[in-house]
Amino acid sequence: MAKVTAKRTDRQRAAAATRERDARAAYRPGEEPVIRTRGLTKRYGTLTAVDRLDLDIYEGEIFGLLGPNGAGKTTTVLMLLGLSEPSGGEARVLGLDPTRDALEVKRKVGYLPDSVGFYDDMTGRQNLRYTAYLNGMTRAEADERITVLLEQVGLTEVADRKAGTYSRGMLQRLGIADALVKSPEVLILDEPTIAIDPIGVAELLELIRGLVREHRLTVLLSSHLLEQVQHICDRVGIFCAGRLMASGTVTELMGAPTDGSVTLEVGVEGDPTLALEAVRALGGVTAMEPDEGQPGVLVVSAGRDLRNEVVAELTRRGLPISHLVLRRAGLEAVYRRYIQECEERGGGRRERAA
Repeated sequence: MAKVTAKRTDRQRAAAATRERDARAAYRPGEEPVIRTRGLTKRYGTLTAVDRLDLDIYEGEIFGLLGPNGAGKTTTVLMLLGLSEPSGGEARVLGLDPTRDALEVKRKVGYLPDSVGFYDDMTGRQNLRYTAYLNGMTRAEADERITVLLEQVGLTEVADRKAGTYSRGMLQRLGIADALVKSPEVLILDEPTIAIDPIGVAELLELIRGLVREHRLTVLLSSHLLEQVQHICDRVGIFCAGRLMASGTVTELMGAPTDGSVTLEVGVEGDPTLALEAVRALGGVTAMEPDEGQPGVLVVSAGRDLRNEVVAELTRRGLPISHLVLRRAGLEAVYRRYIQECEERGGGRRERAA
């Protein structure tokens, strides 16, 4: 019994952490989202790259746009920045239309592309100073701002080395500093951790989280790397073939099977066969088997959530419940399910008649 209790304690800790994370994601200080799209569409000839995208991203959250390469994530980002004109629908960034108000959007939005470009023969500090100059900052303003940013991204000691000598991870850090020079309200990161070693990835993700708190930023992070999105994002949108398949907090996505089926862990004090008989008597159970990792616990598959019925039946039979948990699929399983569904529909990239 001690083993079961320990496992429940671990789950309780995980649940508490999840509730804190979900509360942060649910924070809605304003009625209108910072980024909103409705029916946003982009076509290249007969190919639909982004297909009627409806998306809301709110102030202060990190939203992860998760999908395989070629899903349309970068195309979406370019439309939000006013760098590509939509074929249909609309987008608003901080209340602005990126197509009509592209310059104003660029003033308020920092952008880190998937391939960062700096002048190799200039130092990191000089590259940032050049960006500050392009944004109309005075030398004094720029130098003060740059000194702070270099410290925050951990590049102070190499700030006066030429950018051409920087590693990929250092260039990404410099890119984040570059995006923040103009004090943006929104930060868009397109595959920010690509080609970085695992230690560098962890450090960069923690840096992004810290900067969000420090600068009160709203972040859109585009990536095909599930683990990284899960680690840092408050909410996630699963994107495939130009379509948003699902969105929500990690907990919401993991807890909402598309077919309504659930898996329960059920245990009672005493003889486990008594629980087996009780659960078997319920309608909707599709499979049952012992949990090899938890003696005395049954793994029950059902076509719907039977927790209330399980409690009622076990109580009616006078069986004290020692364990009752709704298993949630991991985000990886949920992600694979949606991508598979997308691919079974033919990828969703509909060809238009010429």
